[in-house]
Amino acid sequence: MVDQQFGRDFEPIDLPDYKEVPQAEMRAAAEAFYEDIKKRHTVREFSDKPVPRDIIETCLKAAGTAPNGANHQPWHFAVIGDAGMKRRIREEAEIEEKTFYEGRAGEEWLKALKPIGTDASKPFLEKAPWLIAIFGERRSIGADGNKYKNYYVPESVSIATGFLLVALHKAGLATLTHTPNPMSFLNEICDRPKSDKPYILLVVGYPDENAKIPRHATEKKPLEEIATFYE
Repeated sequence: MVDQQFGRDFEPIDLPDYKEVPQAEMRAAAEAFYEDIKKRHTVREFSDKPVPRDIIETCLKAAGTAPNGANHQPWHFAVIGDAGMKRRIREEAEIEEKTFYEGRAGEEWLKALKPIGTDASKPFLEKAPWLIAIFGERRSIGADGNKYKNYYVPESVSIATGFLLVALHKAGLATLTHTPNPMSFLNEICDRPKSDKPYILLVVGYPDENAKIPRHATEKKPLEEIATFYE
């Protein structure tokens, strides 16, 4: 465990690891990454083929390197492979999803989801080998045993989740970011304090050999719609 002392004095060190590369290599690396990451697809049909725990652990370590507020690292990843826990999570999630699809979502939201083809049934929550419940910690415990307020928790957790998604993709695994609302049942099932906020239930595993994805999900906005340059 890292002896994490919040509020200690600033101690600058030389920048480690960075190595500048020629711009031609930069372009090639950026293009190669884009070509690879655009092959990542959210799936909802998973195989029950086991995934070794050490692969998940390494991907989580990668997520733990994400930038975050004051380096408090305000996240916790509850990794669930137990069949009984997965069953409970599915049962609780489907209760919320049934309410959502039966009216709580509203007509506009349901219309937006129509081309995705989702409904209240979530069998992947039991079939996939791993579920990762991602929590944000509003407070952390320092080396002195005291609790300290965390900062930019939603932003920090979101960045770490992005790192995790990329790491799992690079490892050859499929993922689904599932967000039942509310998700407070995850605190009880995962034995997390009420002060922790569950943000995402990440489904991880191999895609089913007959997995399909909605065509709509492959339609990405062009660069000129998602970015503005000021030069």
